[in-house]
Amino acid sequence: MNRPPSSFLRRRLVAAPIGLLLSAPAWSQFRVEVAGVGLTQLPVVVPAFRGEGAAPQKMSTIVLADLERSGQFRNVDAAGLAIDETTRPDVTPLRQRGADALCVGSISRLADGRWDVRFRLWDVVRLQDLGGQSYAVPPGDLRLVAHRIADYVYEKLTGERGIFSTRIAYVTQAAERYNLWVADADGENAQSALASPEPIISPAWSASGTQLAYVSFESRKPVVYVHEIASGRRRLLANFRGSNSAPTWAPDGRTLAVTLSREGGSQLFLIDANGGEPRRLLQSTSIDTEPVFSADGRSVFFVSDRGGAPQIYRVAAEGGSPQRVTFTGTYNISPALSPDGRWLAYVSRVGGAFKLQVMEMASGTVTSLTDTTADESPSFAPNSRLIMYGTRQAGREALMTTTLDGKIKARLAGQGGDIREPDWGPYGR
Repeated sequence: MNRPPSSFLRRRLVAAPIGLLLSAPAWSQFRVEVAGVGLTQLPVVVPAFRGEGAAPQKMSTIVLADLERSGQFRNVDAAGLAIDETTRPDVTPLRQRGADALCVGSISRLADGRWDVRFRLWDVVRLQDLGGQSYAVPPGDLRLVAHRIADYVYEKLTGERGIFSTRIAYVTQAAERYNLWVADADGENAQSALASPEPIISPAWSASGTQLAYVSFESRKPVVYVHEIASGRRRLLANFRGSNSAPTWAPDGRTLAVTLSREGGSQLFLIDANGGEPRRLLQSTSIDTEPVFSADGRSVFFVSDRGGAPQIYRVAAEGGSPQRVTFTGTYNISPALSPDGRWLAYVSRVGGAFKLQVMEMASGTVTSLTDTTADESPSFAPNSRLIMYGTRQAGREALMTTTLDGKIKARLAGQGGDIREPDWGPYGR
């Protein structure tokens, strides 16, 4: 029997009551495995950066993995190319290989222990210099620099802002130990924000990227906290009678929607980001949960069984009469809205399997994106081009990203336990 995703378990778990450690070490590095072929991909060459063999990070490898994972680029073999940012490339052999763009660079250690990273981007077709940048950073910032290089390449060649230097949050469970991690967008460089022997669920980024809300069971009941990323400080947000769950931020960062059972059943409330008395959003005898704000902050999407089975609804942020949104399928949960407002991702139960779906909001057209059976917790990249989600593969829980057409998927596979409940942070790092 297939188990429901943890987003569904969360709804049941928080309906009944149930040693804090900080800065625990990350369990392992992640690896990125990209599978699938998109319809159109820009061919790019990223040779090894000069000097990267002696550096702590292989800059070209990180840049190329970022670009491939986006679904917008494909790798062209760089074998035999030994050039850096100071060299004007001979484009003839590059064109023969089918390349449209070339990213070259170098890395060297400075006397003060920092690393000097330089790169340049070329349009091979037009033999046009598309610019470059240089960085002098400590070893711990090299991965971030590589992500920023990938962002530069992505933006110059697609006209859209890259998302590789953003961050994600997710939860792992190993035996009876739970960790809330903040990591780079490729899953690497994970830092523990919270470790606990009790469950941690529902991490949610603020629009500024400076805070995370989440639910912890460390006091033997679900309680909502807000965690400041830079300082590590946290504050109690919701600890009312019954369960306190499913926090989500309004775009202005001043308000959160939460699910509380303080008045019986699971109901939606709005609460000030600094705490205080919550305001009930809807008057309902149904189970309402998993709220998420629209990008403009005017609407709240949520899951309700008011029609007899879980479906996704929308209500004005100031309250009113809800409108049903999902009509394909008999069981739909875990809504996620794209930042550009064009797409709704959610999980649908199909023949006992839980599968990731995406709906085009304007047309209502629904596309199934996966062939897995235990998908959960979709979350959009800030540029609305990728969806991250949790799933189960080969008997283990893992994080995945997928393009909106489902053709390019990347697996972020860790070795330190089951991985679940991802949330993709905003721009602004």
